[in-house]
Amino acid sequence: MFNHKRLLLARRRRRLTGKALAERAGLSAITISRLENGENEPDEGSVIRLAQALNYPPTFFSDDDPEELDTSAVSFRSLTKMSAKEREAAVAAGALGLQLNDWVEREFTLPKPNFLDLSYETDPEVAARSMRQHWALGERPIGSMLGLAEVNGARVFSLSEDTASVDAFSFWRTDKPFVFLNNFKTAEHSIFDTAHEIGHLVMHRHGGPQPSKAAEREANAFASAFLMPARDVRASIPRFITVDVIIRAKKRWRVSAMALAYRLHTLRLLTDWQYKSICIELGKRGFRSSEPHGVDREESRVWQKILRQLWAERKTKTDIADAMNIPLDELESLIWGLTTTADRPERSDPRIFLRTV
Repeated sequence: MFNHKRLLLARRRRRLTGKALAERAGLSAITISRLENGENEPDEGSVIRLAQALNYPPTFFSDDDPEELDTSAVSFRSLTKMSAKEREAAVAAGALGLQLNDWVEREFTLPKPNFLDLSYETDPEVAARSMRQHWALGERPIGSMLGLAEVNGARVFSLSEDTASVDAFSFWRTDKPFVFLNNFKTAEHSIFDTAHEIGHLVMHRHGGPQPSKAAEREANAFASAFLMPARDVRASIPRFITVDVIIRAKKRWRVSAMALAYRLHTLRLLTDWQYKSICIELGKRGFRSSEPHGVDREESRVWQKILRQLWAERKTKTDIADAMNIPLDELESLIWGLTTTADRPERSDPRIFLRTV
């Protein structure tokens, strides 16, 4: 049986309108509309045309219904800047991410979620300290925000949308937290995004429809406090703060220069005038739109281990895509930027996962 919901998902992933898909597939726009609404059943030739137009395997369209994300519970960053087409593509990526996660969990045992429910907490600074205490981090800088999230049970995927309008999003699926990161951003931006989404996951789990401006401000404040603990910042930053001091100091917490300047202003280590002047100077030096002399991008230890194990069994990413009935490029997009090569020395961490029998 042809699954009309999967046709809609594939079209949204390719960012096509119904009319554009009709033109590519050599079908009428009304035919596409009726197929997506489940009113008609396509013949075999039409399925092949649609598969070719969308670059999806024909078998994709006969699978079970894709799991639909409850968009009212998804926290999107930069929502006001997103077009409807970008939002639909991101939500569709989330649905494919759930399918990929199901495949991974059938093959591997992943860490159990270890997140606090801080939906009662209204102070992001307190919430950040609570999570640091829960994860026994103390006041020290975090070596890998992505690794920390994974070790504590977050399912992290890439959102390889080449657009400045989509930062990241997160949601709970029953008792498991999911985070999708846009890895076209700078490494510092992605690190902050990961902390931002953890803020959403712990502070807004029961907060109703997301996002809101207040929720975004809280998640930003949580990320800032979580990555740059107040005591550590005050102990590490000299009394006389200049742009050069910020550029050198930001490497300690692996954040952007602008994020550190904002944190210093929040902690009242910079006056309003000093903060404004420093932001202007950072902008002149190129730190508003990029991050000169940035840190290395964080990589997923989970996906490094998974790919090493599969390659040891002579299985490739193509085999995973075939098992899921999805195109290879969609699989690649879900892990793009999360891991580069599998031939680096493996940093063993027994908390990551075990191969299932």
